[in-house]
Amino acid sequence: MTPTRRDRLLVHLTADLVILTIRAGVLHVLLVERGTVPFLGRWALPGGFLRGAETLDGTAVRELREETGLDAERFHLEQVGVYSAPDRDPRDQRIVTCSYLAIAPDLPVPTAGSDARAAVWRPVDELLDDPEGLAFDHGRILRDAVDQARAKLQFTTIATSFCPPEFTVSELREVFEAVWGVSLDRPNFHRKVTDAEGFLAPTGRRRASAGGRPAALFRAGPATALMPPMLRPPGGSGR
Repeated sequence: MTPTRRDRLLVHLTADLVILTIRAGVLHVLLVERGTVPFLGRWALPGGFLRGAETLDGTAVRELREETGLDAERFHLEQVGVYSAPDRDPRDQRIVTCSYLAIAPDLPVPTAGSDARAAVWRPVDELLDDPEGLAFDHGRILRDAVDQARAKLQFTTIATSFCPPEFTVSELREVFEAVWGVSLDRPNFHRKVTDAEGFLAPTGRRRASAGGRPAALFRAGPATALMPPMLRPPGGSGR
């Protein structure tokens, strides 16, 4: 029977997480090896089905805790998009997912959840070069989340979410360079971020550096919008 406009469709909801961190100066994402069908043995973004009385935001928070062992309060967490293509999941059920971007600094080596064989950090650019290598439509979801992070670095203070509670301007510059895939002029970057209203808050402390003067330490300031914006220079990684 051909469906009509009045037919109702049973839909199952999931939340998928793009968990980003910077390791050794390189942008990484958390992947899990699937331990169940479909896509048994394939790498995928962590995520799971909406349960009981949860909201989708609650599902994302729970999956974040289960996949990293960390509380969501430590993360910058925001929605990226909803994915509802009929063929995005090969199971008989219609499954729609809401993707979330999660950012935190210095995340540990992950441990696999109950339905995963393994969990690893993988460099983002390697995966963007081969989006079909991930299960489901997770290559597209990863691309959208990374594009969102790259764009928001220009106009918001999201970059500090990659940093520890106290950080140097050099460490902040390394965040922009890792996410954007560019090299930035040090004096120009220092001037821009310290002049941006509410972006950084001085702590009054310094950290010793190898072979140089102690570097001033900052923490994230109260601003959420970056004024003036930090426009991404041409030539960065755009994969």
